[in-house]
Amino acid sequence: MSFSHTPSKWSLDLLQALHPIESARLFPKGATLFQQGSAATGIYLVKSGEVRVLLLTGQNQAQLLEVAGPGTMLGLSESMSGERYRITAEAGDRTMVSYIPREEFVAFLRLHGDFCGQVLRHLSEDLHGLYDKFRSISAHPGRPRHRSLSEQLN
Repeated sequence: MSFSHTPSKWSLDLLQALHPIESARLFPKGATLFQQGSAATGIYLVKSGEVRVLLLTGQNQAQLLEVAGPGTMLGLSESMSGERYRITAEAGDRTMVSYIPREEFVAFLRLHGDFCGQVLRHLSEDLHGLYDKFRSISAHPGRPRHRSLSEQLN
């Protein structure tokens, strides 16, 4: 799902190898790259500009989760799992992305197994980042604090 991958986190070799299967897309400010709940069609690599990552919370309300900048890959976990997008991505300003269709990315990984470890590492980092976000939300002063196992046993 996420998010905060600086350009240096993706190897130059991987970025160059992806070049033949990506297509450049320019989004004006406010345009939607993809919508929460829609079928995951591919991966978006932010080249310039910024993308607002939103979680739709009901009754047309959205919570800003993050502002993603250049080097961020969006839609990776959904494209790998085949699930629907879990977030909405909206151009925060004029934004250039490289789009890689899901089927082409999966075929790319089948042919280039040497990059699978890098993708797996990023998926794991995304998961840990998501856990941290949920922990910080649940530790908010206005929410009841969950007792630790040691507190429960005493």
